[in-house]
Amino acid sequence: MRTLLLLLSALIPIGLTSQEIPTRWDELTFSDWELALEKSKNTCILPIGILEKHGPGVPIGSDLIRAREWAKRATKEEYAVVFPDYFYGQVNEARQHYGTFSLPSDLTMNLLEATTDEIARNGFDKIIIINSHGGNPQMIRYFIQNQLEKKKDYVVYFFEPGMSKEVRDEMMRIRKTELATDQHGGEREASEIKYLRPELLKLERSPDESGENLNRLKLPSTLYTAIWWYASYPNHYAGDASFASVELGKLITDNTLNELITAIKSVKNDRQTLEIQREYFKNVKQ
Repeated sequence: MRTLLLLLSALIPIGLTSQEIPTRWDELTFSDWELALEKSKNTCILPIGILEKHGPGVPIGSDLIRAREWAKRATKEEYAVVFPDYFYGQVNEARQHYGTFSLPSDLTMNLLEATTDEIARNGFDKIIIINSHGGNPQMIRYFIQNQLEKKKDYVVYFFEPGMSKEVRDEMMRIRKTELATDQHGGEREASEIKYLRPELLKLERSPDESGENLNRLKLPSTLYTAIWWYASYPNHYAGDASFASVELGKLITDNTLNELITAIKSVKNDRQTLEIQREYFKNVKQ
C-alpha cells in the first residue's frame, strides 16, 4: 500500500504540471504547443503598444507595459496564448521626441499582416488584437477591414473595452484633473502605471513640462488635419501626471481586465465568424 501511495504521489504532480503551461508564446516549449492550442481553442492575443514619450516622468513604454499586463493578467483567468511584445503602430505625431519608435506606414501595415499570417500558420485561427495606444485604433480597424481583401482562413478581432456608468461615475469621483484635459501621459495613464509598475514612475519630474493645450489651430471641429495634435501639445504631454493614484489605476485596470476576460471567452467559443468569413470568400466574384 505504501508503495502504491508513493507511486501515486509521484504521478499526480506530473499530470497537473502538464496542464499548467505558460500563456506567453515565448515561454512555451515545443512539446507544450498542441496543449496550448487545445486549451486556447486556437486563440492568440496580440497586444499592441507603442514606444513614445509620456511626459517627463512616465515610462516611454507605458502603452506596451499596459497591454502586456492586461494580457498577462487576463489569461491567468481565461487561457489564451499571448504573442510577445509588439510595439509597431501609428505614432508619427511624436517623432520630434527621443524614445519614439516609428516605422514607415506601409511597413507597419505589412508587418502586422505578416505577423497575423505567421500566428495563423502556427495553428491559431482566432487572433485578438488588444491595443493601449490612442493613435492606433483607426489603423487597426482599417487593417482588420482589409482582411476581406484576400482570402484568410483565420479571423482577427479588435478588443476595445467599454466602461459602465457605475465605473465611469466612480472614475469621475476619484479623478483630480479634468477628463477633457487628461489626454496623454497625464493622471489616467500615470495612475495605471502607478498601479501596475510603480517603480518606473518619476512623478517628481511632472512639473518640468507643461501638459496644457496650446490651441494653436483655429479650425472648426468639422475639419481634421494631421498636425492637430502637435499644434495642441508640442511637448507630447497632455495632462498632469503628478495627480496619479493607485486607486484610479486599479479601477481602470480592473475594468479593462473584466471586459477582456469576457471577450476572450466569447472569442474562444465563437464558431460563426470564421464560417461566415469562409462563406463570404466563397461568394466573392473573381
